[in-house]
This record gives sequence, structure tokens and C-alpha cells, in this order.
Amino acid sequence: MHRLLISLLGALSLAPALAQPVSLSWDEAAAQLRQGSDRLAAARAQLEQREAQAEGIRHLGGPSVSVLAAAYRYQASLDLDLDPLKSRLDQVLGNLLPPSIGAILPPLPQLPHSYTLERSKSGQLAMLSGIWPIYMGGAADAARGLVQAQGQEARADLGASEEEALAQLAQRYFLTQLAARAAALREAAADTIAQHDAAAEKLLKAGLASPLERLQAQAALADARQQARKARSDAELAASALAHSLRLPGGVRPSSPLALSSQPLAPLGDFIQQALQQHPGLAKVAAKKSQAEQLREASKAINRPQLFAFGQRQIGERGDWVAGVGLRINLWDSLDHQALERGHARQIAQAQASDAQARSDIALLVEQQWRATEAARERYQAMAAQEALGQELLRLRQAALRQGSGTALELIDAELNLAKLRTERAQLAYDYLMSLTQLLAASGQIGRLGEYLARADLRLE
Repeated sequence: MHRLLISLLGALSLAPALAQPVSLSWDEAAAQLRQGSDRLAAARAQLEQREAQAEGIRHLGGPSVSVLAAAYRYQASLDLDLDPLKSRLDQVLGNLLPPSIGAILPPLPQLPHSYTLERSKSGQLAMLSGIWPIYMGGAADAARGLVQAQGQEARADLGASEEEALAQLAQRYFLTQLAARAAALREAAADTIAQHDAAAEKLLKAGLASPLERLQAQAALADARQQARKARSDAELAASALAHSLRLPGGVRPSSPLALSSQPLAPLGDFIQQALQQHPGLAKVAAKKSQAEQLREASKAINRPQLFAFGQRQIGERGDWVAGVGLRINLWDSLDHQALERGHARQIAQAQASDAQARSDIALLVEQQWRATEAARERYQAMAAQEALGQELLRLRQAALRQGSGTALELIDAELNLAKLRTERAQLAYDYLMSLTQLLAASGQIGRLGEYLARADLRLE
């Protein structure tokens, strides 16, 4: 027991050292997600199951050979009722012999009332059989096509799951960056305001500031500290969500900063074209349509003639065999094939309408995100002048306070205004990345987010 307590205390003392935050770039975080996500693992398992199923029926409709072997023993019993035979025999003898002769003859032996026949035998049987479908009306091709289309649907589901998971990861990854930056700005502002508050206290004692100004400085400091605590709590929550996404209990330090490009995106038409070629939603609709078409072909195959060859040979001394060709034609069954055909046609029409609607929706989504990304980039660059103005205003307020022509409250307002501008600008960088992420996801290119980050020339380190 004592040793167990010592080992537990040692493990607890090592836990903080082992659970250190891991520094991950965006590409490293995306790779970590692909490896550890249960959702993606389930989607991959479904795809592998469909691929294995398709592999399993690859030769469906080919020849098959089987061997039948049996060893047997039987015993049979049959009870015969002899009373009818006995009566008939007595009648026949009575008709054949005169009464005078029958009286002097010795009596004939009497038949028993019943007799039991018993038979038993042992043996064995071995037989080789084969069948080769020559023409099955396209049923085998339809079955293979159906499973193949189901595999295409599973692949599309995997692509959609991966895009959704990466989009959520991007949101949490860069929100962690944004929240940490906002907390740092708020904490720096609170520290600076604390210095101004101390200066206001000295000015009040020197008779150079009014009690009202002193109270305003105290209120501003209390509010700044409360905002800093809230910002830090938000940053910790964002970091916790990111760590849970990547299953890293020690935490994650994102090393890819908030970043955006000063250059415009590629033309909208390029993204729409990529979306209509690569979006997993369209691939899934196409797979659904293919499944409906294969089901229709399978239904038609039921009413087509089926031709097959067969053979059978007994294994043993006699070696009896039989071989031939068979033809099966379905003359009538209980299915309403016309109704089934209408159902398949409607299912295909539904898939075609879904495809048209999905293409329209995807094109509109791509345009919305493309415009949102461009708008965020333009607003971020436009705010550079406002941030420069805020810095200049802060410099002037600092100089005015040193010269005695300004108040501590004006300086505090300038500090808070600059922190607010920098936070808003960081928010615009985050908005840019989120719109870009959604744009890439809508166009089937979310895996290229790392390329855009590498090319970005405006970074918030």
C-alpha cells in the first residue's frame, strides 16, 4: 500500500510536466485531426466496407463448382397384416378341394396374424456439381454497379465529413489566436490604465486633478480589469475547445498566426468551376442517381431470359454424370413491374432535380463566401488608417498629460480606443479566414487552406 501511494504521488507530480501545451501549425493540427477524429474514422470504415463489398462481388455471375459428400446408414421396418391373406387362402382351398377329401387331409399350417419386415444398410455418396450462368439479363452487372455506387456515396460522405471537421477545426484554431490576442490587448490596456490611475492619484494629491476625474479614472480601471478577465476567460475557453478537438489534454499553442493576403482572390468564376467539379455534395447526389439507375436495371433483369450451363458427376466406381444447358423465362409473377419502373423513374428524376438544386445552392454559397472574404480583406486594410490615427491620438494625449494640458481620463480613453481598434482589426483578420475557410469548403478545396496561409503577407504575430 505504501509503495502504491508513492507511485501515485510520483505520477501526479509528473502529470503537469507531461501535459504541456503542444505547438502546432495549421497543417500539423489538420493532420492531427485526420488521425484522431472518431467521426472521420467511422466514415473511413464505411468506405472500406463498401470497397471490400465491391471486391467481394467482382466476379458475381461467374461459374461455381461444388462438391456434395454424404455418409449414411438407414434401418426401415414394415408391419404386414396377414389376416386378409389368410382368409383369402382358406377360401381358395375350400373351393379347390371337395369336402370329403378336405376332411381326411391333415390341417395346413396356419399363417401368423402379422409379419414385420426389417431392412438396414450403410453407404456413402460423393458428387461434383457445377453451374455457369451464360446470360442473366444484366442482373450481375446491376448488382456490381449498385455496390460501386454505394462506395462512391461513402467516399462522398467521407469528403463531406472531412470538410466539416476541418472547417470546425479552423474556427476553433483561429478563434484561439483571436481570443489570445484580444486578452493580451485588454490586459496590456488594463496595466497601462493602472499606471494612469496611479498618476491621477498623485495629481489629485497635488491639487492638479478634481475628485471627479479621480473617480472616473478608478471606474475606467475597474472596467478595464473586468474586460481583461473576461477576455482571458474567453481565451481559455477557446483553447480548451481546440484541445478537445485534437484530443490533446495538455493544450495546444497555435503557431500559425491570423493572416490574410493583401492581394484579391482568384476570380469568382474559378471558385464556382472548382465547386461544381469537386464538391462532395454533388458527388453524393451523382452516387444516389447511379444507385437508382442500377436498381432499375436489376428490376428489368428479372423479366429477361436467363441462360445457364450445368453439369454433375458422381464420384465413385459408377461415375454417373449429367450435363446440359438450361433456359429460364419469367412468364408471370406477383410483382407489378410497370409500377416498379415508374418508381425507379421518379427516383432518378428526384436525383436529377436534387443535382440541379445543389449546383445552384453551391454556386450561390461560393459567391457569398467569396464576397465576404474580399469584404473582410478590404475592411482590414482600410482600418490601417484608423489604427494609425489611434496611435497618433494616444501619443498626443501622453504628451498633453506630461505638459499639463491634458487629463488622465483623456489618456485612458485613448488607450482603450487603440486597444479596441486593434481588437476589431484582429476580428476582421479572423472573419477573413473564416470566410476563406467556408469558400474553400464550398468549392471542395479546404485542404488548400495551408497554401493560402503560407502566401499571406499580412500577419498578426
